[in-house]
This record gives sequence, C-alpha cells and structure tokens, in this order.
Amino acid sequence: MDKILALHKDDLDVIVQPGLGWELLNEELAKEGLFFPPDPGPGAKIGGMVGTGCSGTNAYRYGTMKEWVLSLTVVMADGTIIKTRQRPRKSSAGYDLTRLFIGSEGTLGLVTEATLKVTVKPQSESVAVASFATIRDAAACVASVVGEGIPIAAVELLDDVQMQCINDSGSTSRVWKKAPTLFFKFGGTPSGVKEQIGMVRKLAKTKGGQSFEFARNEDEAQELWSARKEALWSVMAKRRNERDHVWTTDVAVPISRLPDIIEETKEDMTQSGLLASMVGHVGDGNFHAIILFNDVERKKAEDVVHRMVKRAVDMEGTVTGEHGVGLVKRDYLARELGESTVDAMRKLKQAFDPLCLLNCDKVIRMQRPKRKEVKPW
Repeated sequence: MDKILALHKDDLDVIVQPGLGWELLNEELAKEGLFFPPDPGPGAKIGGMVGTGCSGTNAYRYGTMKEWVLSLTVVMADGTIIKTRQRPRKSSAGYDLTRLFIGSEGTLGLVTEATLKVTVKPQSESVAVASFATIRDAAACVASVVGEGIPIAAVELLDDVQMQCINDSGSTSRVWKKAPTLFFKFGGTPSGVKEQIGMVRKLAKTKGGQSFEFARNEDEAQELWSARKEALWSVMAKRRNERDHVWTTDVAVPISRLPDIIEETKEDMTQSGLLASMVGHVGDGNFHAIILFNDVERKKAEDVVHRMVKRAVDMEGTVTGEHGVGLVKRDYLARELGESTVDAMRKLKQAFDPLCLLNCDKVIRMQRPKRKEVKPW
C-alpha cells in the first residue's frame, strides 16, 4: 500500500496509496519538475498525514494537507467502500466528505487511496537565518513579515534551548548562536527571491535582529535549513537514560497573539526546570514544545502542557494546530469549541461507526470519563 498509482502531470495531480512517504513522493515528482508541499516530520506517510490534517514548514505559503487532497477512497466501518470525489480542482457537488475524513484520525473510516494536488517547483529557492536577543523580538518580527504581506515560503522559530541542543548533538556542519532564531525559506523567480530577502533583512533589523545570514547557493541553503530539520532528534539525543521520554505537542493562535503566547510559554517552561525547547511554524501562529522528562517529572510536564493549551484557548486559539487531538487533548475540545459542537461531532461518529470499531474514544469520548480522569481546567 505504498505505491504511486498514477501521475497526471498536465492536471497537476497524483493518485497514491496511504503507505507512501511524502519524501519518496517528492523524489519521484522532482523528476518531472513538480512537488507536493505538505512536509511534516521525516518518515510521515500519506495516510497518517490525511488522518491528522498535517502541515509542516511549507504551510505558511502553501497551506495544510486539507488544501492538497482532491479525493479519498475510504473503507467505512461496515465494509462499504466510498470515493469522496472525482479529480477536478473544484466541485460543489454534495457534502465535502473529503475534508470530513481529513483530520478525523482514523475514527470515521480507513483511507486506501488518495488523489493529491501537486504544483510546479519554484524556479529559485533560498534560505536566510536571523537571530534575536529575545524570543518576543523574534515573534514580533514574524508578525511584521506577515503583516507586510511578504510572500515568503516558510518561517520557522527555534528558541535558544533548541539551538543549544542542535549544537550539542553535532548533527549539523556548523555551530549556531545560542539565541532565538528565525529560519526563512524563499521561493519564486531569482529576482523575486532577492527582493524578498532584502525586505525581510530590513524588517529583522528594525525588530532587534542581531544577525542575518542568507544562502548564496543551494549547498548553503541546505546547510542553513538543516538545523530546522534536526530539532526533534537533537532533543532526543539529550536523554539521560532509557527512562527519559520526549513529549512533542503544539498549539496555534491568531498571529497577533503569537508574541504573547510564545513569551509566556517560554517563561513557564524555564521555571519548570525541565529541558524544554520551542519550535514553531510561526508564520501561521503555530508552535511546538519539545519536552524531555522522566516518570518522576511526568506531572510537571503534564502541567506545562496543560497551561500551554489553556493559554492558547484563552487567546482564541486552538489546542492543536497540526498534531491532532488523539487521547490527551480530547477533553480540551469542549473548552475550545463548546459542548454543542463536540456533540455534533459525536453524532457524526455514531452515524459513520455505530459499533465504535474505529479508534473508539479517540478525538471524541463515546463513553463518560471515569472520576478524576479529566484534568480540571
């Protein structure tokens, strides 16, 4: 179930099976001058990307998985096989079942085939890196770049702890400044990329940027971007022994509240005493926490995550921008959306899977929680 079944180059779409990895898909598409923008963690498969409604570093410019799926073939809980749509780029025929299944985390049906949109690779690409004195300055720079409408391809934030972890791991070819750092990706025509870099450089300086470096060729671009892709692995390398765990979680807020939530969460993580870093697809208000803890420290880690989620909801944000709800965050949904909205979701689950065979109690509780099972808000 990991094959490319058909590529329609003229229509800019491809039909794939759910076990295919996005990296392998892009290797094949590159031979035709095409690419598939959603880029979550290394090793992610198309089926899982559909299930979580994933995004990745390219989401600021290209959107999330929802924007790149045309149609799905799904096996329902009773064995019925349905196809949600044909291949046109747009359709207003009936309910949008395609988007209903995206982000449903395997609770409504099993995806066996996906028709995906693809796009043409940019003529020119480059990367720039800017460091800042404080994480709030870095977040404020992002808000300014977004507010100015500069069409960058991606902007990622790594805090000082994360940069130190990357240095300690030795996983990149250079030593990085231990400071909150923004990684920018640019794409377009050569002149357009050059103009974007100049505009971002000027904005970074006005927001307290301490350094700004941009790639002059493809090798330098890959070197600069390599730090972003090493974030999770570099924290995992800090595990003290086999009893240590790594917790990755995410929230998202309106872009105007990004500096506030990042600053408050950073302060909270520092005061917790845990090794915890921040990484963010901050161009769309989404950021992640990567927390190292052992069984003794579990309660402390849970409390940090709980306060981070509460903070996001209080700022009119979401409990998860791309990781999904799963089991841990299902009890936060009513706080974000309201009981009546969660009830509507529960009715959908009951209609699609009345026997609760598919990931029962994931995303939406189908049974009442046990006493003290739900963390007080």
